[in-house]
Amino acid sequence: MDDTALRDLAEERLRALAGPHAVLREDQWKAIRTLVADRGRALVVQRTGWGKSAVYFVATALLRSLGGGPTVIVSPLLALMRNQVAAAARAGVHAATINSANPDEWQDVRDRVVAGEVDVLLVSPERLNNPDFRDAVLPSLTASAGLLVVDEAHCISDWGHDFRPDYRRLRTLLAELPAGVPVLATTATANDRVVRDVADQLGVGPETVVLRGPLDRESLRLSTVRLPSAEARLGWLAERLAELPGSGIVYTLTVAAADDVAAFLRDRGYAVAAYSGRTDPAERERAEEDLLANRVKALVATSALGMGFDKPDLGFVVHLGAPPSPIAYYQQIGRAGRGVERAEVLLLPGREDRDIWAYFASLAFPPERVVRQVLDALADAGRVLSTAALEPLVELSRTRLEVVLKVLDVDGAVRRVRGGWESTGQEWRYDAERYARIDAARRAEQQAVLDYLDTTGCRMEFLLRQLDDPHATPCGRCDNCTGRHVSAEVSEVAAAAARERLDRPGVEIAPRRMWPTGMAAVGVGLSGKIPAGEVVEVGRALGRLTDIGWGNRLRTLFGEADQDVPEDVFAACVKVLAAWGWAERPVGVVTVGSRSRPELVEGLGQRISALGRLPLLGRVWLGEGAHRANSAQRLAGLAGAVDAPDLSTVEGPVLLVDDRVDTGWTMTVAGRALRRAGAPAVLPFALAVTA
Repeated sequence: MDDTALRDLAEERLRALAGPHAVLREDQWKAIRTLVADRGRALVVQRTGWGKSAVYFVATALLRSLGGGPTVIVSPLLALMRNQVAAAARAGVHAATINSANPDEWQDVRDRVVAGEVDVLLVSPERLNNPDFRDAVLPSLTASAGLLVVDEAHCISDWGHDFRPDYRRLRTLLAELPAGVPVLATTATANDRVVRDVADQLGVGPETVVLRGPLDRESLRLSTVRLPSAEARLGWLAERLAELPGSGIVYTLTVAAADDVAAFLRDRGYAVAAYSGRTDPAERERAEEDLLANRVKALVATSALGMGFDKPDLGFVVHLGAPPSPIAYYQQIGRAGRGVERAEVLLLPGREDRDIWAYFASLAFPPERVVRQVLDALADAGRVLSTAALEPLVELSRTRLEVVLKVLDVDGAVRRVRGGWESTGQEWRYDAERYARIDAARRAEQQAVLDYLDTTGCRMEFLLRQLDDPHATPCGRCDNCTGRHVSAEVSEVAAAAARERLDRPGVEIAPRRMWPTGMAAVGVGLSGKIPAGEVVEVGRALGRLTDIGWGNRLRTLFGEADQDVPEDVFAACVKVLAAWGWAERPVGVVTVGSRSRPELVEGLGQRISALGRLPLLGRVWLGEGAHRANSAQRLAGLAGAVDAPDLSTVEGPVLLVDDRVDTGWTMTVAGRALRRAGAPAVLPFALAVTA
């Protein structure tokens, strides 16, 4: 088939997908021709909304008509998968997914793939190393695939803002593809460094066609608004949200902030929903549908609502807090203005932003000594260990351990099998130079965000230069280009309402009910369910360290030297205690013995005791466990030496007071000791919880 006939067919398929007047962009045609006529490889770096998905759906339709096998699309988010399935149907392409949300459908999908009824199979990168999928499905799928698509390909790069270790498995998958199977990688957010790294990770060669276009979108109007406090930002948003066009997204940096902001906006009469990685999958899907149908004014979301969410008429994106990277920021604002002439993009930075950046940076790849612990533990075991069983043997939290295992798996040093992980015995090298470069790049990106806030030049040009866009020029639309800066004025009524909401103290502390797995490995004879007679009650804390209200005050307090509880903090604690609504009032106070903040903890306990006219019954001392890396190790340290006061004559609940709750094991072990010492019930109370 000559190019003219092929392009005519491609245009016909495009019109079925995008409407009767749709015409292929020149780079869309180049990519399709590379995949269909040349059976080659292409890397497409184009702005959000440019039509990257049209390339692989049209190419799929053409390849299938020529007798090719199904297209396999590796796609990172469920929201993206749902949008792509719907888009494929419009193009007459039958798509199906295999992901964590539909395990009951996996066998049916496999059967339909084998029967030739599925044109496109979307899988998450994590599926690529699921033992059942990897061993039972992937080999036949690889052998029969007609096209491989790597969507949001910047995720393959640990230089990128959204690195996912499982994406690096694609290098192995590519090596196993039969000759002549075309490959397409797409992204909207990759600078030169990420593009080079994606090419290296995928093992693509100089024959790969790289198509990069201008990333600016003329509909976006970028502005920043500097406000002095969290209540000013929240009050400003409550007053301005109704004026913003259509419906949109309000991004926050933490889950707690998303929940708090959504609750406040609902109190102010707005139809909004919170959306984060902790939101139930069914609720997330419902929230996406409500935004698509304009049944809500906004989703208040973390970065969990990001890549691939497709709403052409999204009218605005507001950030309460700055992301740690200009590239991440550009990726998120790219949700707006795809199909409208004007979309508002507003950034409201907060003074807590750097603290939050620092926390996420602390989760980076650990030092070699700690990684070697993982390798040694698996080698010494000589058998398969689950993640839970491995955790007590290493100095890593569960989250960081899972990342390390994935990286080691990709590097060939360990292997995921049914039931857990095993050592392969292969030599492994810690690439310290690379990790140091990545860390330096992260710090440079954070500084670039601060420079973006301070720039007096064009904001869009600044972002595009961060993306190495050769077409970057002043946009003529942003607040700096036009001289029209958004007012930072907030009425006292709105600020007071926000202040009242943020100053509203009190969050629950959920009790631990199960001991960690594998405690025997660290010499502690605790396992299974904690007996009912040793469990503490649901507790209370003044606030979370991640809150946009009390979080700022509490982070400041914990950043200072040990001191007696400040008056404003104690007054808020009294409000929490007064509103607790316990079934039975406590009859006494016990403090957790503190080695780091004795004045703060003892002072808090004494003042609660005096104000509530409750006897101070003493303190409970635990072993050293507060700074251990994970739950098992913390528990082992805490349970090593416990000294509790005699409470055999106590005839009611006791209030157990500490400064902060991190994992919950201090309160669990201390409460268990008090229950064993005679307390009928234990009510935990702390100034802060970490999450």
